[in-house]
Amino acid sequence: MIGPQRLGSSSLPDAELKQDKKSCRKFGPCGVGEKAIYLNSFYIDRQYYVPIGSVKRIFKRIAMSKGGFTGKGVFGTLPYLVVEYDDGREKQCNFKHEEDVDRLLAYMEAKFPDIPLHSEEAERKLAEKARKLEEKQRVGKLSDCARKNINTLEKAINYLHKDSDLYLNLSQSAKKKRVYDRSNPAYKWVALFITIMGAGALAYGIYALATHAGFGVYFLLFGLAAIFLFSGASVLPTSHNNRAYIEKKLMRSIDDMTAYIKKYPEFPVPACYAHPVVLKRMQDILKEGRAETLPQALEVLKDDLKALNSSVVVEQEEYDEIVAIKPMFLVMDYR
Repeated sequence: MIGPQRLGSSSLPDAELKQDKKSCRKFGPCGVGEKAIYLNSFYIDRQYYVPIGSVKRIFKRIAMSKGGFTGKGVFGTLPYLVVEYDDGREKQCNFKHEEDVDRLLAYMEAKFPDIPLHSEEAERKLAEKARKLEEKQRVGKLSDCARKNINTLEKAINYLHKDSDLYLNLSQSAKKKRVYDRSNPAYKWVALFITIMGAGALAYGIYALATHAGFGVYFLLFGLAAIFLFSGASVLPTSHNNRAYIEKKLMRSIDDMTAYIKKYPEFPVPACYAHPVVLKRMQDILKEGRAETLPQALEVLKDDLKALNSSVVVEQEEYDEIVAIKPMFLVMDYR
């Protein structure tokens, strides 16, 4: 059988593997089935597979290039999915869009809750942070009101995890709106002009090669480079990259979340902020004794996010949380 290549010591029967890969849920170049997770090579999607029973942990790794934390530069972040299997071996998969990694991990959390979603180092840091919060909670002797609200937030977090696509759509649409608002509109039209020139150069390059005219190969290479660069960089104004479409997508994600939390009695935050990370950070604020009620905790969180900018240095785990939720508050002007 020609199919995905096995990684690790265990394998699946050919017929079972073929059916599982066919029905797997796809996330960018990878996929998750009932029996295995399917991983990409540098060029081919879902080229390898690791049986679920062999997966020890799966997590996101971010490679930061110049300007990564500030959002400046041509490439801000390079997202990877890392799968650890068997006796500590790893397979790292490159993704074009970080949101695909986030969606895959959210799906894994719901489908296979026993598989860790953080690296060992990240788990250690998170455990240390939790220990310090618990210590503060014991020393500060939280009020019954604060304890009740912490439990309320925990239940709300579990409710959101039942449909992870909703809060991921909310976060991603806010990010895109924020990026679009901060982009200079002139750049898009310059990119379009250069791409059109590139297309013309490509056409002339093909003609020059066919007629054996000089320098045809250089026009060909320039045209290809211009088209691939600006098409891949998502700079060009298109039907999916314009203000009306981006704002409509944001409002649709808020409306979808509004309809979802309407079924939940007295959801603790407005639909535009309904994200597990928001609720988790509100829990931390309550545990630290910086607030007692849910409205107070939300206001403290807003102040915390306002204080975070490109000059503030944070740990990678906190950075992931901030970039997931801060755009949601920015596009709503912290209302």
